[in-house]
Amino acid sequence: VQLQASGGGLVQAGSSLRLACTASGPTVDSSPIGWFRQAPGKGRRDFLAAVSRSGRNTNYADSVKGRFTISRDSSAAPVYLHMNSLTTEDTAVYSCAVARSSESDYAPINPNYFSYWGQGTQVTVSS
Repeated sequence: VQLQASGGGLVQAGSSLRLACTASGPTVDSSPIGWFRQAPGKGRRDFLAAVSRSGRNTNYADSVKGRFTISRDSSAAPVYLHMNSLTTEDTAVYSCAVARSSESDYAPINPNYFSYWGQGTQVTVSS
């Protein structure tokens, strides 16, 4: 499984940005995909959002609910993370990950469910 996150950059506070995650490999079409971020100086990756294999089910971290939207048009399409009203607190490396495939159309929030991780894309928000 290979994943590639893209779309990061330097933006001003209050701006919007759309990240894309392109995944390929066996079982990707039947797997949920999630977005995470790691802020500077933090040793952990924080869960942001996840979308189910069909794109119909989503889950969000409370910290981004209402500002970020995850979308997936089909099981084979890229997964997008639309980010609005960005603040300097959103500065981080954003990465996507593929969760375990399942017949269930689930959108996990537990990082332990995610098996494959891609290289991240840097998002820097200036004040």
